[in-house]
Amino acid sequence: MERTAIQKLINWKESKRRKPLIVWGARQVGKTYLIKDIFAKTFYKNNYIYVDFKIEDEINEFCSKTANAEKIIEYISLLKGKQITEKTLLIFDEVQECPNVISALKYFCQDYREIPVIATGSMVRIKIQRETNKRGGGEKFLFPVGKIDQITVYPMTFDEFLLNSNRVLYEKVRSAYESRIPLEAPIHALAMDQVYKYLLVGGMPETVDAYIDSGSLFEARDILKSLYDNYLSDMELYQASREAILRSRALFTNIYSQLNKESKNFSPGLIEEKGKTRDFATSIEWLTMAHVVNQSYQLKERVTTPLIKDENGSFRLFLSDVGMFSYQSGINSASFVSSDRENTLSGIFFENYVSSELVAKGNHLFYWRGKSSCELEFIVESNNKLFPIDVKKGRGVLNSLEKFSHHNKYECAVKISSGNYGYDESKKLLTIPFYFVPFIAEDLAQGTFSYK
Repeated sequence: MERTAIQKLINWKESKRRKPLIVWGARQVGKTYLIKDIFAKTFYKNNYIYVDFKIEDEINEFCSKTANAEKIIEYISLLKGKQITEKTLLIFDEVQECPNVISALKYFCQDYREIPVIATGSMVRIKIQRETNKRGGGEKFLFPVGKIDQITVYPMTFDEFLLNSNRVLYEKVRSAYESRIPLEAPIHALAMDQVYKYLLVGGMPETVDAYIDSGSLFEARDILKSLYDNYLSDMELYQASREAILRSRALFTNIYSQLNKESKNFSPGLIEEKGKTRDFATSIEWLTMAHVVNQSYQLKERVTTPLIKDENGSFRLFLSDVGMFSYQSGINSASFVSSDRENTLSGIFFENYVSSELVAKGNHLFYWRGKSSCELEFIVESNNKLFPIDVKKGRGVLNSLEKFSHHNKYECAVKISSGNYGYDESKKLLTIPFYFVPFIAEDLAQGTFSYK
């Protein structure tokens, strides 16, 4: 399958200031497939070496005892029977099983910068944190600050889902967005059908592949269930205490319930009687570091730039994959493909979808709450300008925008809904359909967004 993140790898490969690269990302989001099966086989063909630290015990043991890049290169060359040169891509996978390799990246950068090196794995940050805690104050874990490049791989965004499932429709949708024109009504309906299917399937590559290959939404959901259960199992492998495991699982499985209440803000009492937010601080950190959960921070009446999160303020949590969110909700799968789906599905499915697209494209999550319970689901800063975003599952009206404008200046308001594209210059209001979200999210993140 095609992934848009391949362009980031190409840019890294061609950079004159290239450093060893760490690829972050949750489990099963396609990191290995992207790096080994797409990038390496396309751009390095037979000239790459792949090391899996989960199963290659000899290399794991050797690298655990040294951070010397020269020794590591020599050992792997001899073991694999292949000379490592500046034309050889060296891939270190599952590096959470050998955190010392991450320390070694500093010396790859200093002494062998010409050799392209990519390190990746799941739960890497958590492993590093635990390694640091184990060593205590005497010997700290050496993280190669300033000596690495970094990218994060997320579940497949809607544009990737559409690119792989219906390229012709993808090209039509992208062209319409770039031209800032609405789609014809029948094509708009087709694109919205794909959005609803994406809400159900989500962006986990294995799930998407099963759906595309079989055409069965139910088969895709069976795989999604297994992946969901695997995420719960991971919490036992990488957490230090039984209490932390139980709280993280409870938090993860409670995201839908948290968002399905009136305020949507995180409420510890909904998970644990008399629970306090600080009781869940470790679990929240774990889930966000693992890229399983996305955290959105509340902004109050008057918003100033740059947007800064308030660690002690209210916040919301979203699942990084909207398919897992839909699965967690327990709603019948048929609801996403029925003719009455607009009335059946609550707005939080679409809010979780927008949050995932914004984060995957490089935006930070903030929302605004004013007085009298008025709110805007997202506030994005791009080029030092504010873009308030409201998400409506139907066409709806922006009741909160006027109250927001009493205290804040903004460049353009964005209403994301099932309606077609349109721009009202007098209100500075851009209406975009759900299928345009990944494109506008990318433009906002890159500072290239134009609404006219």
